[in-house]
Amino acid sequence: PDRMELKHFQLQSSDIIKANGTELSSGRYQSRNYWFPVQVPSTVLAGLVANKVYPSPYYGMNNMRIPDASDAFDSTYHLFQYSYLPNNRNPWKDPYWYRTTFRLPERYKGKHIWLSFKGINYRAAVWLNGTQIADSSKMVGMFGQYRFDVTGAIDPHGENHLAVEIYPLDYPGLPSHPQLNALGPFYANSGQTGDIGKNVTMLCSIGWDWVPAARGREEGIWQPVYITASGPVTINQPHIITQLPDLPDTNRARIRIQARLENHSAHTTRGELQVVIKPHNFEGPEVLFTQPEEVKSGETRMVTLSPKKVKALRIAHPHLWWPNGQGRANLYELELRYVTNGEISDASNTIFGIRTISTKVSDVHGWARRDFYINGRKIQLLGGAWVPDLMLKRDSTRYAQELGLIKNDNLNLVRVWGGGITPPDAFFKEADKDGLLVWQDFWTTGGTQGRWGKRGSQKWPLQSKVFIYDVKSTIIRLRNHPSLLLWTGGNEYHPRKDLYEAIRNGVIKLDGTRPFIACSDGNVKIPKGWKNSWPGNEPDGFYSGGPYVWINPTDYFNYVDYGRTVQDNGKRIKIYDYVFKDEAGILSLPPYNSLKKIIPDLVPDTTLPFPLNNTWGYHDFCTNRNVIYYKATVDRYGKLTSIKNYTEKAQLVNANSYRAIFESAESKLNQTGGILLWKLNSAWPSLIQQIYDWYLEPNAGYYYMQKANEPLHVQFNLNDSMVVVVNRQYRERKDLKVHIRIFNKDSQVWYDQAKSISIGNHQVKDVMSLKSALAQHQALSFVDLTITNKDGHKVSHNFYWLAPNNKFETLSSLPETKVKVWVHQVAHANVPTWRVHIANPTNKLAFFIRTQLMSHHGTKEVLPSFWSGNYVNLAPHQSVTLTVHYRVTKKGGLADQLKISGWNTPAQMIGL
Repeated sequence: PDRMELKHFQLQSSDIIKANGTELSSGRYQSRNYWFPVQVPSTVLAGLVANKVYPSPYYGMNNMRIPDASDAFDSTYHLFQYSYLPNNRNPWKDPYWYRTTFRLPERYKGKHIWLSFKGINYRAAVWLNGTQIADSSKMVGMFGQYRFDVTGAIDPHGENHLAVEIYPLDYPGLPSHPQLNALGPFYANSGQTGDIGKNVTMLCSIGWDWVPAARGREEGIWQPVYITASGPVTINQPHIITQLPDLPDTNRARIRIQARLENHSAHTTRGELQVVIKPHNFEGPEVLFTQPEEVKSGETRMVTLSPKKVKALRIAHPHLWWPNGQGRANLYELELRYVTNGEISDASNTIFGIRTISTKVSDVHGWARRDFYINGRKIQLLGGAWVPDLMLKRDSTRYAQELGLIKNDNLNLVRVWGGGITPPDAFFKEADKDGLLVWQDFWTTGGTQGRWGKRGSQKWPLQSKVFIYDVKSTIIRLRNHPSLLLWTGGNEYHPRKDLYEAIRNGVIKLDGTRPFIACSDGNVKIPKGWKNSWPGNEPDGFYSGGPYVWINPTDYFNYVDYGRTVQDNGKRIKIYDYVFKDEAGILSLPPYNSLKKIIPDLVPDTTLPFPLNNTWGYHDFCTNRNVIYYKATVDRYGKLTSIKNYTEKAQLVNANSYRAIFESAESKLNQTGGILLWKLNSAWPSLIQQIYDWYLEPNAGYYYMQKANEPLHVQFNLNDSMVVVVNRQYRERKDLKVHIRIFNKDSQVWYDQAKSISIGNHQVKDVMSLKSALAQHQALSFVDLTITNKDGHKVSHNFYWLAPNNKFETLSSLPETKVKVWVHQVAHANVPTWRVHIANPTNKLAFFIRTQLMSHHGTKEVLPSFWSGNYVNLAPHQSVTLTVHYRVTKKGGLADQLKISGWNTPAQMIGL
């Protein structure tokens, strides 16, 4: 539709602004200099930080210099002193005003005018030109969309004045005790009482064990505001359903279209509905047809266009939408136009993909395992959880950067975690484009539903109608996105019975094309008498519960192969949750450059375990988490000589752990439904549980995951020493050669074997066991694995370092070697791209070579940079060719240097 976005607003507390909505939205109101300019979307906190009223909560301990929405919390931690309001110690008690002025474009004159809010938090009242449009009893909840006919209040010729009163959460909740001391403990999930769950909102705004409380609880206008124009008849809520009726044959598709036509005039309108279907990101023919439609005055009716009746909706040889790693994410565009008297009354544009989703549950040792199928193919889900930004500061550029990093990591799924938000449209548009499946939880968690200790209650949220309205609104907004894979009722718990049944038995049919599953954790059993997942009434089939701390990487393979043993009420029991594990991970310290940005003073506190000071604790790295990870680093790689040395050795820990998490699942490609991390990203500058940090810097684990998840992959199974080839593609690969070499610490080859193989589609194939060979050499060893095709081209390479009892201290004494580097730029303009060829011309191993794009004369890293590999290892006389690109942005610098550094190679700077 024809729309203009309202971006430039003024912001201030109603504690200072005493005028009411009628006055603020009138042309007579005189704006004074105590208003703050903000760019909407913006929470109140983000607006105040942008205007330097409060310091950035991202940095150091600054968040403890901003008052919280809880009086009890402010009193305990003496935060009242930081309130900027002269007469109010808590700046979040009273509503905030957003105010803007605008003029309509000339083309809008004489039309119906609509005002749309894509998302507010928590309640809102709206005035336009002195007329109240909405009140806070109806405009409530964080995930609902609202559209108002403002034709009667708009001034089509002059200046219009919009005032929006945003109310705080009904129940701001009590945050958990902050991690002011690195000795711990870490934050309690969902706050001290879990009462944030009384609201329908972003539950982690109260704080979680990886982020502190957002001081204003995300109060504000957090999604865009639009003005749109139409004629007498509008097109609303289009719904596109695609089918492949001949699976596994995909040569025919059927498209079914529904839309609501609404006549807002006093007269019957006769016209035609024009339908255009055209390729969006590929070349191909358009489909065009029309259908006469008459809409009576005040009528709202559903129009259904069925392939049974409309031949044009039967598509031969469709370009299918495939997940990342399985093919192109082809997209189509549907344009609907209602034309009356030769003029377009309204138009609707929807990007969609032709694809099908199905799911099946199998029994494995008494444990349900859920498998997913896209276009008839089983897809092992590889990905992780996604959490929102502390101040909801992500925009379309940031979404493109982060989802681009996830795609580049050879992942295929992002799980939008239920304690966060349902992201804006820009997120899903990027996911569609990148071929990333999206798992969307609704907004309940165990911590607000009474599952974890005494926090929360199954009676929450208190506003049932708000929750259901927001679910309906979200389903209608997102249901056409091909990336959206499934809905779940919440994170590690389900909504209470009346809400659950309303969704499962009714509301979910507003979509009807993808499954709805009770919650993200199959360990939570549905109460007796409840129906299970929709539509199959089957168990959830995936499992949460970690582990979230470092474990021996070999254990992941044992868990997948044999199950794992846990304590349950004093008894040791065997569980098989790795048939589909949707939460597992480690702490994953970021590289040193990011650490310097997060911790203002990196000098350790001598009263705390190395390397901590209390800012580490506040940024989530407190002792009871650090001890296992730290011990693993020291035990394996030797005494730490500095904080920088710690981060460097931690990258080795990250690399082996993240690689093992995914290689273990892929060793049983067709026996596991998926493996998902807790988590992919960070909500703020954190030190834990992320594959790239808040500054978009990947750690080494990112690149070893990238290698593990490549479509054709050679790997070494840590538990049984078997070399295997994994083919995730649905095409047979013939005439491959697997070359296996083992080096000692002096870079001498003491094992050299090659084997020719072919491998079927979506298959794992054993090549040979190295158990006996490794047993003959009880010392530091390097296993170098390569697959070449019939033309001799390398198609997969992998490299492992092994030692008795995992003692790798001798890595520090690897002899120094040098590599040669050639750089060739292959693309310019907005996406500069280079090929980087690194060769090791020596007789010594070159270990853990890191590459970085640098700007500002080599002093600042370009982030994000999208590398095809990193932290690479080169055997003597071996080489690798990497590619790298980045997107030019207004804020970022242009790359001018390439930095190459390694474990035993001196750093080089090469001009670009």
